[in-house]
Amino acid sequence: MARKAKATKKAPAKRANGNGEMKPMEAVALLKADHRIVEGLFEEFENTKGAKAKQRIANQICLELIVHAQIEEEIFYPAVKEAVEEEIYTEAHVEHDGAKVLIAEILAGAPDDEFYDANVKVLSEMIKHHVHEEEMRDGMFAQAKRVDDVDMVALGEKLAQRKADLTALYKRNGLPAPTTRTMKSMPSLELGQPVA
Repeated sequence: MARKAKATKKAPAKRANGNGEMKPMEAVALLKADHRIVEGLFEEFENTKGAKAKQRIANQICLELIVHAQIEEEIFYPAVKEAVEEEIYTEAHVEHDGAKVLIAEILAGAPDDEFYDANVKVLSEMIKHHVHEEEMRDGMFAQAKRVDDVDMVALGEKLAQRKADLTALYKRNGLPAPTTRTMKSMPSLELGQPVA
């Protein structure tokens, strides 16, 4: 079932330069701004008690992550693939898919479900790891910035436009089920009862 997400603080597609003029954000700055927004939402979730508020925040987290992963996978990763170590590139895709499994669980669940908060907490930890891998000194973003033939400002504009389009689409039509790119198929699992 698709869930509609409410608006929250958004990463700006443009940033003021030293003269107060607005200029487009380059790709890495835009993606890092997205990371800070999601980190804030996870913190907000941790500090929230009411079920309705928790679900609203969790749905916003899912919206932000679905859109962010999609723009990275469709636009950013292909643009910088040749400059990024293969291991970093492939692990980033697998990390996205692992997060998508939890996103699907969160979207299908409700705050009164036994494992709802745990799913959000584990998703938060997975995303912290993924963000660290992308942002570390020799991580994906640092390697991507070394590419001479990629205009990071133009790439940032492309990312910002796709992000705006996807966000509007998903707010209008509800969140889609996440699409994995590295899993050949979801394993056939049997749902059992938790062991006490």
